[in-house]
Amino acid sequence: MSYFIYKKGFKSYIQLEKALSKNSVEAYLHDVDLLFYFLREKEGSVPLNKVEVKHLRNFVEYVNDMGLGEYTQSRVISGIRSFFSYLQLEKITEGNPALMLSAPRLGRKLPEVLSEEEVKKILESVDLSEPEGQRNRAILETLYGCGLRVSELINLQISGIFEKEGIISVIGKGNKQRLVPIGKPALKHIKIYLNQVRVHIAVKKGAEAILFLNRRGGKLSRQMVFLIVKKYSEVVTGKKVSPHTFRHSFATHLVQNGADLRAVQELLGHSSISTTEIYTHLSTEDLHKTILNYHPRNQ
Repeated sequence: MSYFIYKKGFKSYIQLEKALSKNSVEAYLHDVDLLFYFLREKEGSVPLNKVEVKHLRNFVEYVNDMGLGEYTQSRVISGIRSFFSYLQLEKITEGNPALMLSAPRLGRKLPEVLSEEEVKKILESVDLSEPEGQRNRAILETLYGCGLRVSELINLQISGIFEKEGIISVIGKGNKQRLVPIGKPALKHIKIYLNQVRVHIAVKKGAEAILFLNRRGGKLSRQMVFLIVKKYSEVVTGKKVSPHTFRHSFATHLVQNGADLRAVQELLGHSSISTTEIYTHLSTEDLHKTILNYHPRNQ
């Protein structure tokens, strides 16, 4: 059986049984491709049922020599562990040698965030007279106003906008649906985009339900959203800003202004509260104000 067949079976396994998101599936399949290349070119085409811990440790060294970051290396190891779990489940291998691999120790990296003033300047920097200006303003307002992931934004459907209720329906990781409140600024620019811009676009077949379209009437790509964010953000802030920076800023500003962490967890679609706890990184000034305002000895 060829590597291709194993990869095809693994793809079905992580899609159906593990219910991973499209992006996670693509990342894991890329990791498997990298492993296949290594086993073929560096280890003399060793069969998968003959792979030992020593081969995988050599593979980890190979990945490290490629200059990949610690988080990427950790993800690669996670993907390979899942792959060998699948092979073991299908009785292609007797065990899972990848369980013996050690992932790099990861520090708790605080996300880059924008200040409220920086976000305001970015939003106001969009030239609404440009052909895609109104769409881009609506995209930025939605990213910041709802804390969406890029994949959630590009797959957002017109039918998922509930203006009267002030919520949007989002399909997140693991194909899980969640309802997220949306503010008046974002709704305002979405309505303008729908009524004044999108109605004049020749929509491609299959994209009729999608809210945000490219100029050719198709669904926006992830790369296009990154370029849109970069276009306006770097000029205004001088920082390297990604769509996820808007998501981080959304969560951070909520926590800083007193939002309950459990509520923020629900809004972000995090399965674990520990993931959301990173947004408690309030500034020393915020903490100082809290003590002055709420400690009984300061009343």
